[in-house]
Amino acid sequence: MSAKENGGNGKENKPAKSLSWQSILKSLVAGGVAGGVSRTAVAPLERLKILMQVQGKDKVYTGVWQGLKYMSKEEGIRGMFRGNWTNCVRIIPNSAVKFLTYEQLSRRISHYLIEQGGDGQMTPLLRLGAGACAGIVGMSATYPLDMVRGRLTVQSMQGNHRYRGIMHATSVIIKEEGIIALWKGWLPSVIGVIPYVGLNFAVYETLKDSVLKYYELNDERELSTLARLACGAIAGTTGQTVAYPLDVVRRRMQMSGWQGAQALHAEGGSAIAYKGMMDCLVRTVQEEGVRALFKGLWPNYIKVVPSIAIAFVTYEKLKEGLGVELRISS
Repeated sequence: MSAKENGGNGKENKPAKSLSWQSILKSLVAGGVAGGVSRTAVAPLERLKILMQVQGKDKVYTGVWQGLKYMSKEEGIRGMFRGNWTNCVRIIPNSAVKFLTYEQLSRRISHYLIEQGGDGQMTPLLRLGAGACAGIVGMSATYPLDMVRGRLTVQSMQGNHRYRGIMHATSVIIKEEGIIALWKGWLPSVIGVIPYVGLNFAVYETLKDSVLKYYELNDERELSTLARLACGAIAGTTGQTVAYPLDVVRRRMQMSGWQGAQALHAEGGSAIAYKGMMDCLVRTVQEEGVRALFKGLWPNYIKVVPSIAIAFVTYEKLKEGLGVELRISS
């Protein structure tokens, strides 16, 4: 519902420019829980995706079902969730910051539009921009944890676990490779997060608006959970398809030169080392073909569809339960 529908002239009842501190805290909690729940639900597929992204020409993992069976046989159920705790440590603050940043940016943009005489409704392009900014802020704030998670996820392929946990892995990486190593792959991550998170928010919000208008609903609380899940699934699939090649480059750069990855991707007995993002991109295409940029895409689709859908729905349901204002442009 727009401000004009609520108040007549659109300026008398414009939304508050910012949330209260209490609402911000509740929003952060909702975003963090949503991220943790959604990632844990698809942890085995997340790990399989990373292993498929990193492996070279000699493939250990050839498909979703084969990969899951192989992981289960070789490492057991616990192995299938290896690295998930680290992932949750990263994704909880990442998700909290991302959702809150998107809301605050959207709220301020909506407020500006109303001041200019509009109804405060965000266009798909504005949502894309707000989502992209939110993704960059959330990813940058927690990137070192993503780097460490990637190492912990891959290391079991060597048989001996070099890193004992998050803190140990972080200290070893800094000692042996320098603190800058914690930011390996950051640039392709920034470039990739723009279409990925931007499209997630833009497609999800736009689809919800379309469903509301089609069924002539006045409030998105009237939307069923199934309808929200469907919107989230489509949004996640769209964003992931566009950004996936950069995700592969990011993951390979995180493993660049690390001997713990040589069982998956080696040359002359040593782990592949890349000079930078473009070197990684070009060498991957030259040595393995363009299809290599989409390694692990199918398990990622299977992961992303429920993951993004669960994250959006959990976030909105928690906010609704906590009594936080639900709709940005209400």
